[in-house]
Amino acid sequence: MPPPEPDLGEVILELTRNGSYLKCSAIHAATGREVSAIGPADQPEALKRVAVAKLKRALAGPAA
Repeated sequence: MPPPEPDLGEVILELTRNGSYLKCSAIHAATGREVSAIGPADQPEALKRVAVAKLKRALAGPAA
């Protein structure tokens, strides 16, 4: 399990490979909010960063 994000709390990351693509799902443990990102299978760390950034935006709510 990855270390908790300082401003998010616990985030669960799940990686699923489908051929040359990788899907990263990021789940916020406290709220159950889930987002996903898809990218090349040879870049898992970059894909994790994208998914966590996407989760942060989702938790921030709609832009004003």
